[in-house]
Amino acid sequence: MAILIDETKRVLVQGITGREGMARTKLMREYGTNVVAGVTPGKGNQEVEGVPVFDTVQEAWEKVGPIDISVLFIPAPIVKPAALEAIAAGVKLLVIVPDRVPIWDVLVIAKAAKEAGARFVGPNTLGVLSPDKGVLGMIGGRAASAKAWFRPGPVGITSRSGGMTSSMAYYLGQEGIGATTLVHVGGDAVVGLPHPEVVRLFQQDPETKAIVMFGEIGGTQEERVADLIESGEVTKPVIAYIGGKAAKSGTRFSHAGAIIEGGRGTYEGKVDRLRSVGATVVEAFGDLPAATKEVLGRLGL
Repeated sequence: MAILIDETKRVLVQGITGREGMARTKLMREYGTNVVAGVTPGKGNQEVEGVPVFDTVQEAWEKVGPIDISVLFIPAPIVKPAALEAIAAGVKLLVIVPDRVPIWDVLVIAKAAKEAGARFVGPNTLGVLSPDKGVLGMIGGRAASAKAWFRPGPVGITSRSGGMTSSMAYYLGQEGIGATTLVHVGGDAVVGLPHPEVVRLFQQDPETKAIVMFGEIGGTQEERVADLIESGEVTKPVIAYIGGKAAKSGTRFSHAGAIIEGGRGTYEGKVDRLRSVGATVVEAFGDLPAATKEVLGRLGL
């Protein structure tokens, strides 16, 4: 199995006629993702990569049938109305790729999603990829690269860094360790599916046997994963690397959501908390493959 995306999911691209929309639709289609429609207001009755384009999400739904997922390549200032339109039409999962989406807009989207029983990944995400099944967003850049770099296997990957999402899967693959799904949760301060929610999904997935997490300073996502382990809600082994060891209080580390303030969200605090509940935390990023192989070996895999 996989989480969030597989070959059965019917996918819509909002902003499909823009430069990024066209390029990433090509990636998704060539990888095997079931992209059934695109939306750009005022650009209906066109095709992009063989995908029909409509003026509204509702029109797309009526013409091509139910849509499971929408991937948004929309300028940040107008992400909110586009996301709300998709949620109102009945789409249950959104992947919000753009960065710099105003936090207040994200909170409005989160409220609407919760009320509708929907979810969203991002903002500021490269997306989601399940090897040999489908990709949402822009992980891998090109289909040929994504097919060559990422192999299926028993590990779920969740990351706060887009580049590290791909790097973890690549280097694990070099050691013969494949993945069920790669999830870039997004680099902003407020995201729809943070580490704890992704880890919960991996816990429920029978094919995911272990979880590899790239964490960062700032926020409490990693500590909340530790809470899930401590409570017994997550029983699968977690192998983690936390970026930002050298950062001092007040330092922003790469992303808007990775900032230490007032002693909270520190590297030491995250590492100590995860280790206290039995997670494997490596000191160097390059140690992740060996640590993961050791954990899988203990599981008889």
